[in-house]
Amino acid sequence: MKIRYYIAMLALALFPTSCESELDIEKHGNLGGMDQFYQTDADAESAAAAIYLSWRDAFYNWYFVKNAMADDAWAGGGARGDNAEIEQLNEFTFGTEHSLIAGLYTNLYAIIYNANLVLDNVADDTEVKRRARAEAKYFRAWSHFELVTLWANAPAIDHVLNSSEYRQPNGTPETTWLLIETDLTEAIASGTLRSKTGVNDAETGNRVTKQAAEALLGKAYVFQEKWPEAQQTLDNVINSNLYDLYQGDYGDVLRMVSNNNSESIIEAQIRFDTNNAYFNFYNLMVGWRFDQMDAGAVNPAYADIATDAGYGFMNPRKALYDAFVAREGANGYRLNQTMKPYDFLRDEINLPIRSGSTVYGNEGYFYWKNRILLSESIMGYPNFRGWQAANLRVMRYAEVLLLAAEAQLHGGDAGKALRYVNRIRTRAQLPELGSVTMDDVKIEKRLELCDEGCRYQDLVRWGDAESALSQQGKEVKSFNGTQASVAFTNSTFGFQAKHRLLPIPGREIMLNENVTQNEGW
Repeated sequence: MKIRYYIAMLALALFPTSCESELDIEKHGNLGGMDQFYQTDADAESAAAAIYLSWRDAFYNWYFVKNAMADDAWAGGGARGDNAEIEQLNEFTFGTEHSLIAGLYTNLYAIIYNANLVLDNVADDTEVKRRARAEAKYFRAWSHFELVTLWANAPAIDHVLNSSEYRQPNGTPETTWLLIETDLTEAIASGTLRSKTGVNDAETGNRVTKQAAEALLGKAYVFQEKWPEAQQTLDNVINSNLYDLYQGDYGDVLRMVSNNNSESIIEAQIRFDTNNAYFNFYNLMVGWRFDQMDAGAVNPAYADIATDAGYGFMNPRKALYDAFVAREGANGYRLNQTMKPYDFLRDEINLPIRSGSTVYGNEGYFYWKNRILLSESIMGYPNFRGWQAANLRVMRYAEVLLLAAEAQLHGGDAGKALRYVNRIRTRAQLPELGSVTMDDVKIEKRLELCDEGCRYQDLVRWGDAESALSQQGKEVKSFNGTQASVAFTNSTFGFQAKHRLLPIPGREIMLNENVTQNEGW
């Protein structure tokens, strides 16, 4: 990991001009440095805030890398090549210089760097400082979790590196997992991470809670197949009785109206404040492909739909729709709150595809649960609504229940596994199962958490990626309002053995002779 590279890029971003006169400013007082900072509670809070901000900034790359490689969505866009980087992820044609993969890799180490600044410099002599340190351990563990599950052999960094340490060698999964477990165990045991006061306490839950740390630790145990530890840790979250599945319309589970709701384990915060509006290109990318649609007379009942915004990336596949239908029927509540078939857009919203137009990377299905709404638009820019006020969801209580069910099926309490899965099904307005299998858990997890960054890593760890993804990218479909047809064919495509791990970015290999590339790359 090249901390030096990150700092250099940050410096360039902060100082885009080299004019000496711009920097020749008379000094008034002592602005201080690292040796003067990190001394007060206010300093600790500021340093912790920097971690949260770097974590939020990682969301775009985190979302697209993990969801584009799963089997639930097409890359989409305006036409072939609209965003080749996402297409390459979706079709498994990417190489070692892929910018989104490299961007996520850098994002994760930026979070770790900010966390290490806190852990190396903030004392534990006040409650506020101890909490900042516990939060830093959580985010360092979160970042290392993504690194070890996606790259396996990326370096584990547990302190701010000095100049002699920049060329870190590869890590090992064992070392990284140990650091993750240690960080989370210490954060939980610190007694400084707050717990919500009740299920609907949205204020406490807008920061890392004790249960968020337990949920991540339980997930780490599941990925390592440490079943007894996973059972106990995830049950701690469930038995806290501080979380519940969101009971409003399921189609709002990711929307602003449900920010920090009862189901939120952790989500990146977005304020509805024009003076502090946060721009995230994710919002534009996932909106429906508006320029291919005729929004002239939208049904007033759907006036909140932002029909003037969206680039049409990550459209759900027919295979996902069919998986929903097989589980709950074509009129399934959760299905119709998760995605909509084109007939609904045309007939109910009055949003038809323009005559003679086609929607690339689409089979006639559109995500609903992450739809773009005018009421969530912080700043009103038609055709460019990148300032939306829905928090960015990273982990929901539904995932905790399904991780716990999986853990209980491995030598634990099958009755608990059944209860946890049935809670998911009850919210989805499905009848309870009489017994539960691992296949049930896999199906429920795919449907419940589609497009939420879980599917790809699950397929890999379950050993299902080869069968589920081997043909992905062979053909790409387009939809013209009547039928889906093949729009593009690849000769190279699909998941291969080397894709079990992502490539360490080529620039890291070039700059650091001590790092070796993952196998097959």
